[in-house]
Amino acid sequence: MRLGHITRAAMGGFVAVVLSVGTFSRAQAQSRSPVTAGGELRAAVIVSNPVLVTPASDGQLGGVSIELARAFAAKLGAPLRVIPYENPARYNESLGKNEWDIGLAARDPRRAEHLVFSEVFMEVDNGYVARPGSPLRSADEVDRPGIRVAAAQGSAPDGFLTRTLRNAEIIRVPGGLGPAREALSSGRSDVYGENIHLAHRIAAELAGATVLDGRFNVVQMSIAVPKASASALPTVNEFVGDAKRTGIIADAIARASLRGVRPVP
Repeated sequence: MRLGHITRAAMGGFVAVVLSVGTFSRAQAQSRSPVTAGGELRAAVIVSNPVLVTPASDGQLGGVSIELARAFAAKLGAPLRVIPYENPARYNESLGKNEWDIGLAARDPRRAEHLVFSEVFMEVDNGYVARPGSPLRSADEVDRPGIRVAAAQGSAPDGFLTRTLRNAEIIRVPGGLGPAREALSSGRSDVYGENIHLAHRIAAELAGATVLDGRFNVVQMSIAVPKASASALPTVNEFVGDAKRTGIIADAIARASLRGVRPVP
């Protein structure tokens, strides 16, 4: 009887030690992660872009970038903290300031000074929505003298149009539905350059506005990490590959009912 008590007590102590060592090992592994050096996954998102973020009726953030961030945090065994930025310009201002660990946004070459990018996980068609009464019918007609093209300041469409338009004038506005509608309804711009999904939403909310035929660019979405944390990129790419194979990205796109958006195999 006494020997049995000793054996059970010893076994209980052994199990406790094993469990505590296992817990310590997991915590130690997490603390060593090149992605979550602070013990949590800080994920930056741009809330003005519905292709990436879809606010729910209760005010909570959802959409492709939020679902991917949650899945990545779960894979790392780390708590998730979403760092929201109002628009692309605000996101760009955060670069180089150690405000986040990963950023889910466009693979914009202007951001490469501060960031390294994962494999592309999603492609987004960019097109134009024209003001009410505009005679324009296709994207090919836009780059002409006298045409004013609005775009969200600091966005991937802004960067591409700045590099490629030769005759039209660019009008930069804050990102989001409100500024886009105002630019078109007030006559400040003839067209607004954006992703096709948002272009259709703008047209649906502004009587007489039309989405032009064709597209002017395809934007690639990836997960960025600061250059100072470039050693985290293999871990990020491993997650992106898993997300592609398991259908996480395709399912998130379908749940958000996105137009002109597709996962990259």
